[in-house]
Amino acid sequence: MTPSNSNKSVVVVGAGIIGIACAHYMSKAGFNVTVIDRGKIGSGCSAGNCGYISPSHVLPLTEPGAFREAIKSVFNRDAPFRVKPRLSLAQWNWFWQFAKRCTHRQMLETGKHLKAILDLSRAEYFQLMEDESFDCQWKTTGLLFVLQTEHGMNEFAKTDRLMTEHFGVNATRIDGPQLPSMDPSLKLDLAGAFHYPDDCSVRPDLLNAQWSERLRSRGVKFIEDCELQTITKNNGAITCVQTSQGEMPAANFIFAAGAWSPLLSSELGYRAPIEAGKGYSVTMQRPNPCPQYPMLFPEHRVGVSPFADGYRIGSMMEFAGYDQSIPQRRIDQLKSSAEHYLIDPHTAGEQQAWYGWRPMTWDSLPIIGPVPKLGNAYLATGHNMLGLSLAAATGKLVAALIKNEPAEIDLTAFSPDRF
Repeated sequence: MTPSNSNKSVVVVGAGIIGIACAHYMSKAGFNVTVIDRGKIGSGCSAGNCGYISPSHVLPLTEPGAFREAIKSVFNRDAPFRVKPRLSLAQWNWFWQFAKRCTHRQMLETGKHLKAILDLSRAEYFQLMEDESFDCQWKTTGLLFVLQTEHGMNEFAKTDRLMTEHFGVNATRIDGPQLPSMDPSLKLDLAGAFHYPDDCSVRPDLLNAQWSERLRSRGVKFIEDCELQTITKNNGAITCVQTSQGEMPAANFIFAAGAWSPLLSSELGYRAPIEAGKGYSVTMQRPNPCPQYPMLFPEHRVGVSPFADGYRIGSMMEFAGYDQSIPQRRIDQLKSSAEHYLIDPHTAGEQQAWYGWRPMTWDSLPIIGPVPKLGNAYLATGHNMLGLSLAAATGKLVAALIKNEPAEIDLTAFSPDRF
């Protein structure tokens, strides 16, 4: 095997939205880029999510009360945020570390770093849509957080006030009687909503397909069904990756493997502290009336996404390992949750049920930076529930690291060295 003789070559491991974004910025910088994936391009959580690009999502999962909710969920298999205990030391250590961070102070500190990368990513998406003109149902109408009860409205008002005071994230409050005129799909008896106008949305599978196809036309090579088997190293650097489709040498390597990242620990000499957080969605024909806005229902932890050619309900967070089942009760739960808010919450006929594993870190921050002890390897993983939201910023930041240029935001909080 002869290593690549060009310092402008890179192999990206993982062809989800993060890998695609890394390929974009590396190609834009003049690198020869190869992207490999054990499955299909843009599959997994990159395909079945609700399509939100949400600078409003500055508050981390590690908020006060989250660990108590996780413990209670052990005894409730229908909890929307559920932990299924396993005989896994890694899982128990993850939750111990998670529990230590569920404080008000830590929430605000983490939110500060999420705010910086979310805002950068939003700006990059606007530039990307202007430059590339993707036909991916890009919408800039904002995200509607809808509350069913007065108690829910009052509690979310506290959250909204906190986000305004600490992060400058502003929403418009809409009282219940005003909701139907804003979106006729909503029921008449709801308590109200908060509209975050800076949030955006796409149909994620269309974005993945068009973005990767555009990159192909510019010389980026995508190889599907290509499983990484071993990594060859020499003098503190990777010389090539051995895959099910042969050796792939390069000067630089980006590992954007999402929830699969812990399986690379023995090869990289670094264990990313990631647990798979399983989510579900169901996609169907548009109801009538169909929501005009993407919406979240915080009291039931469910979101809906109206697409031009479909309609999706998605949510849940299950810590159950790499479980591949799609229990019908979970799909039914998604649909029944939407019934509290929408006049026509779901439709009959053909439906596509989906699950995916989100790469959850115990501090709710992504892992972006050099792999410790490997001079030419970089991690771009651990984006929790914000992979789509953070993809554009992640690609740009990783490219800056590889080019040895200053990053637009401080990367210390995202460094692999922090664990």
